[in-house]
Amino acid sequence: MNNNTWKKFYDINAPHYDEEIFTTNTPHEVEFLLREMPLHPGMKVLDLGCGTGRHSIALAAAGIQVTGLDISTGQLAEAKKKAEKAGVDIRFIQADASDFSLDEEFDAAICICEGSFGLLSIGDDPLTHDESILRNLAAVLKPGAPLLMTVHNAYELIRHYSDEDIANGIFDPYTLTRVVRMNDLYPELDSEIMVKEKCFTPQELRLLLEKTGFTVDNFWGGNACNWRKQTLSLDEIELMVLCHLR
Repeated sequence: MNNNTWKKFYDINAPHYDEEIFTTNTPHEVEFLLREMPLHPGMKVLDLGCGTGRHSIALAAAGIQVTGLDISTGQLAEAKKKAEKAGVDIRFIQADASDFSLDEEFDAAICICEGSFGLLSIGDDPLTHDESILRNLAAVLKPGAPLLMTVHNAYELIRHYSDEDIANGIFDPYTLTRVVRMNDLYPELDSEIMVKEKCFTPQELRLLLEKTGFTVDNFWGGNACNWRKQTLSLDEIELMVLCHLR
């Protein structure tokens, strides 16, 4: 039995995920990916943490050969229904991003809206979890393949916490992680779900990417619904990085 608490949450939340405000600008985001990575028809792209498939489906409609991987069976069920309705052929795989392997190579990868990166169960080690994800990506990407990610921006997140929160175990300044009781955000949940989220500074993320075989090309602000290659703002929830495998 998989005890990942993010899987538990997303399995329950799957039918309502596309109602979230940050899912409303998919066409613009996919245009951004096609232009800035860039992606071209016929390329093989891995969508890591694909969720309900909103980027996978739009990319497939643009002629991209997409494989979507996600830990949540509930979200993948929604993605498969949407792909069938859209008339696109996508391979969806249920797996943990920190513990997967595929016997093939991809021309590019995306890991958007955290897409498993920085999303930890209470017992996960924040110092190794995301390194494992990047090593798994490096193992399936071709040399030179681009990777675009959005992650939690540490500058924004830490502004919400105090020394009292640190003392109460809600925020850890050493690992830049916070503990979240999902029931506080989603009162309709019928059981308690506790998760951890890790945020990153650009320098920390650069060092982690370089350690795992990637070279950073650009850092931008990456707020959902507002991708425009802007300088990172301290108040932005997400940091975007475009890099490539060496």
